[in-house]
Amino acid sequence: MSNVSSEPVVPGAPTPPDLSGLPAGFLWGAATAAFQIEGDVEHRGRSIWDRLCERPGWIVDGSDARVACDHVNRYRGDVGLMRELGLDAYRFSVAWPRVQPGGKGPLAASGLAFYDRLVDALLEGGIQPWITQYHWDLPEELQDAGGWAERDVVDRFTDYAVSLHAALGDRVRHWATLNEPWCSAWLGYGSGEHAPGLADHRLAARASHHLLLAHGRAVAGMRAQAPADHQLGIILNLFPVRMDGVLAAADVRRVQDAVDRLDGLQNRWWLDALLEGRYPADVQALLATHLQGVVEDGDLGQIAQPLDFLGVNYYHDAVITAAAPEAADERGPYPGMSGVGPAEPDGEATSMGWPVTPHGLRDVLVRVGREHPTAPPLVVTENGSAWDDGLDDRRRVDYLYRHLAAVADAVRAGADVRGYFAWSLMDNFEWACGYSQKFGLVEVDFDTLERRPRASFAAYRHAMDVSRPPPAPAR
Repeated sequence: MSNVSSEPVVPGAPTPPDLSGLPAGFLWGAATAAFQIEGDVEHRGRSIWDRLCERPGWIVDGSDARVACDHVNRYRGDVGLMRELGLDAYRFSVAWPRVQPGGKGPLAASGLAFYDRLVDALLEGGIQPWITQYHWDLPEELQDAGGWAERDVVDRFTDYAVSLHAALGDRVRHWATLNEPWCSAWLGYGSGEHAPGLADHRLAARASHHLLLAHGRAVAGMRAQAPADHQLGIILNLFPVRMDGVLAAADVRRVQDAVDRLDGLQNRWWLDALLEGRYPADVQALLATHLQGVVEDGDLGQIAQPLDFLGVNYYHDAVITAAAPEAADERGPYPGMSGVGPAEPDGEATSMGWPVTPHGLRDVLVRVGREHPTAPPLVVTENGSAWDDGLDDRRRVDYLYRHLAAVADAVRAGADVRGYFAWSLMDNFEWACGYSQKFGLVEVDFDTLERRPRASFAAYRHAMDVSRPPPAPAR
């Protein structure tokens, strides 16, 4: 532990948690995504999210990301905030339509130039760049050809990912292929909540396989050209799924079956394929009619490439309860979930309506290692909360500290966790919620684009300082 005081840095805020047991060199970071912060839309190609923003009523506040945080033009100031925060690393995504408009052909020098400047600024500030190659902004031309539901996108993504790695790999050592492929598949193609805004279980099931296959082929291509010190991985959003504790006896079996199905779709489908080279039998059976002719011989071997890290994004757990059945199962967001639904939070909830359940983060981190003993080291690549608290955001501080304590608890219980990235560095375009939800350690005034650090910014910095070893004495 350091010689920094463990007392709260913000008067009245919680005391930093016990972080004992975190491994030496534990990495502290913050994360963003390109579409949510970059702006500068006139200098990139269009994505499926640009198209979704144009559909009336799809974005809660009717906004779009044409300007967002104007990060492309303000990145130097934003890197300055990262240095002030004391980050070891910054996780950001590259906008596929910025560096390869249309999703085909050579990378655009003008689009790469921005990421060259950003990477250089980070390295000059002593901050490790962690690149996510795909954070949901598929070039719209590829969606016009079927998007993730068609196998051709696997080759398109592999070409993009390997080319990007070749262009920036002289300075960037940490690479994640995909962010939350479950969301890309099931929110984009299954429920229609996210871009491209389609609601078809068949398309979502196909997309689930093609996303994983694209990841595997991209990792193989990058590995073939990567220096030995490059770290390659993928980022999953994982959460425990459990049954409502207050159910009528007649509902228990039905709800428990749904819990098992959702756990399969949300967690086991991805983990088993990536780490074991197989799909869980029950999920394969559930999706069998949708996957006919999709999974080819050799695909799962290509998916299960050796990984250097597994990113885990976590916000809350899921509690399933009984609900009025849908007229047809295919009308629900996921197959096999008719007659059930999420339970109302029985405690504190964020402004997104998400329950505050830090124990779930500990549980999921421990679970990965328990069920997959050969899993690579874990990194918490996103964790954060939205509140309407302005600059004095003590509820965000409390959420942050309780979840950092859960990470430390998981490590003490045997989980191999090597780092933590707070979501998000700054307020941004929060997908279908537009600008109505505030996740940032830094407040952004979207009229002036002024950045103002919140209390959680100082509290996170203090927690990092407390966790770091004291400096070596002068000689």
